[in-house]
Amino acid sequence: MGFLPREAGGAGACGGLTGCASPPGPGAAGATSRGLCAGGAPSLSYQQLKDLKKTSVLHIDVRERWEIDRSGKIPASINIPLGELVEALQMDPTEFKERYNQKMPSKSDPVVFSCLAGTRSKQALGFAMSLGFSRVQQYAGGFEDWIKHEPPETK
Repeated sequence: MGFLPREAGGAGACGGLTGCASPPGPGAAGATSRGLCAGGAPSLSYQQLKDLKKTSVLHIDVRERWEIDRSGKIPASINIPLGELVEALQMDPTEFKERYNQKMPSKSDPVVFSCLAGTRSKQALGFAMSLGFSRVQQYAGGFEDWIKHEPPETK
């Protein structure tokens, strides 16, 4: 895997996260779900994300609302800007449903984060893991990679 370009303003914000909540090996969190939190695979590819979206995974786009309004979004994703994410993941489930029109994920539900090109989704992954979410993953290629394969969903 090569290096991905950083998003503007994201230099050094990742804190060295590897993308997995547990080390690889027996009993690792998410070990029964191949694409989620696999020890050697810190990020999903376009095809892995596309395949996961056929299951009950929750896909959270952490870009700002104006970015979604301007450029569109990956289909079947919900928008929770990175600055709101920690609060959102600790909300009362009823409030989460009202605000984001989606069932709040439990700490063991599969969740994928994406952004424009991987920097913010990596931060989101770290936030979620620190809150105890065990089946989290990122799509590091982000929106920039997705639109190379298919058009975005627009309003």
